[in-house]
Amino acid sequence: MTLPALPSRLTLEIVTPEGLLLREEVDEVIAPGVDGYFGVLPGHTPFFSTLGIGEITVRTGTERYLLSCFWGFAEVLPDRVNVLAEIGERAESIDAQRAERAKDRAAAAMKAVKDEAGYAEARQAYVKAVTRLAVARRHRG
Repeated sequence: MTLPALPSRLTLEIVTPEGLLLREEVDEVIAPGVDGYFGVLPGHTPFFSTLGIGEITVRTGTERYLLSCFWGFAEVLPDRVNVLAEIGERAESIDAQRAERAKDRAAAAMKAVKDEAGYAEARQAYVKAVTRLAVARRHRG
């Protein structure tokens, strides 16, 4: 009995509430699972994961590029990765100056709040801004 051949590429599809962000044939995907980053190569064992905040790294040949990812779900199959993200952005479309200003506002808000609920919201805004800024800087760096 002959086993089926493993796929040589992955179809990566990333969808946000705004629509399709990316559909591409790739060689590797690294994504921010809620419990840590996970990597996917063609032929990976199927699984489903909740996504956290971080960057999605995509490799095609020797080229790598980044996208930001904020919450969502990933379905991994041997020949594809489907990502449903609450927010996702290509690194090249992130305005680093705007992200820097958002980071500063969130840091000031964390210092100014007096209750836990306000702090949690400000901290979440800070983490989001820092993540966007990191993705933009790594892309340009």
